Amino acid sequence: MSKVTKVLILLNDMVYESTAPQHALRFARCYRKRGIDATILIWGPMGAILTKKNKVGTQNYDEKIQECLDLGVKIKCCELAASIIGMMPDEMIPGTEIITTKELTNTLIEYTEEGQLIMYV
Repeated sequence: MSKVTKVLILLNDMVYESTAPQHALRFARCYRKRGIDATILIWGPMGAILTKKNKVGTQNYDEKIQECLDLGVKIKCCELAASIIGMMPDEMIPGTEIITTKELTNTLIEYTEEGQLIMYV
């Protein structure tokens, strides 16, 4: 069995009606603190809201996302998901990025072929 050096955390859930974003951010922080390369990959339109800056609500996601980014967690959002809700790149939290469906697919294949950890929260 090979050693896990990377983890890909898949998020597709609604930000305000689910604990999934909290879990994704907590898991990512824990993995990074263990020295594991962590990426949160957001692929659903309601999950894409997580990368939008200046959200209003009970959860302070922007601050938690910044903590993750400061630790070196990569946070990537599928361009299709962002476009469905009309989110533009300049509306995203700095440090998060938009990726194409092809990049998303290639990332899933890469992690699978390398035997790395893929989590769905």
